[in-house]
Amino acid sequence: MIRLARFGAKKKPTYRVVVIDKERARDSRSVEVVGFYNPISQPPVVDLKHERIEYWMKSGAQPSETVTRLLKSHPAPAPVPA
Repeated sequence: MIRLARFGAKKKPTYRVVVIDKERARDSRSVEVVGFYNPISQPPVVDLKHERIEYWMKSGAQPSETVTRLLKSHPAPAPVPA
């Protein structure tokens, strides 16, 4: 599963977008970190590794609702023609 793991101080959350087994706890050890999300900064900062997310989704990983929303609002950049 691809979901958010909470980090940061009290009332100042930052999140990592992680690939993790579905049964594991929210902040337990992940398989891979594939992005970062900071909702507190103005504007919110979203940094996603689209290639790795695509790889994991092809391997069967399902994104959470929040991660799906982040992917739709921050699509992968278009490739530069050579």
